[in-house]
Amino acid sequence: MTKATISRPEADTIIIRPSKNWAGLNLRDLWRYRELVYFMTWRDLKVRYKQTLLGVSWAVLEPFLTMVVFSIFFGGLAKIPTDNNVPYPVFTFVALLPWGLFAKALNNASRSLVSNQNMVTKIYFPRIILPLASVVAGVVDFLIGCLVLIAIMAYYGLTGQMKIIITPAILTLPLFLLLAMITALGVALWLSALYVQYRDIGYLLPFLSEFWRIISPLVYSTSLVPDKWQIIYALNPMAGVLNGFRWAILNTSSGQAQI
Repeated sequence: MTKATISRPEADTIIIRPSKNWAGLNLRDLWRYRELVYFMTWRDLKVRYKQTLLGVSWAVLEPFLTMVVFSIFFGGLAKIPTDNNVPYPVFTFVALLPWGLFAKALNNASRSLVSNQNMVTKIYFPRIILPLASVVAGVVDFLIGCLVLIAIMAYYGLTGQMKIIITPAILTLPLFLLLAMITALGVALWLSALYVQYRDIGYLLPFLSEFWRIISPLVYSTSLVPDKWQIIYALNPMAGVLNGFRWAILNTSSGQAQI
């Protein structure tokens, strides 16, 4: 993950040693290799939907079908309440968009070094580009999902089941999106480095993703969490992201309290 320093004790010998300080991140090199970031991001998108019948449609079907299942079991059978009486499908789908970006970015970025080990062992480039490209690639699916969210909200608005109110808070959405991406990248940098030595990380990732989803307000409102646990619950950065999206788009009060 760090830029190597090169010393030349002999004319025909090159010794590569890792940097041992914070300067090893070397964001200047990241900017220098920005075209590689674009290439790796585009490659991840092509590989993701290669040889699939529905192609990019999976970016829509996956969150939509998940919303339907959640709405049937949690909204319909379990009768879990929502903030401001927002229809449960809308309440869930708003949170599914940033969560889907985070979950995919975390899993793909954590495996990026091992998946590209041929590149890593043969040429030099800033290693952070691999997990970063995996995170950025998820933004495309997120933007496609946003179009579906607009259509769902328009349907419920036209049928009179919810009132759509656009407030200046919607301008904060890029900040919450950035927080989700930084959280995924930060955790993935640690896991991707560990995955190189310990293949156990591959078995840990699905469990970690599922556990993180349970402790995040994806299918329920944060207002259901007891007051004595609210401070601890707020330590989860994805809780702030999901509540922030609901606050910015749906003007919910629980999201505002979390922020």
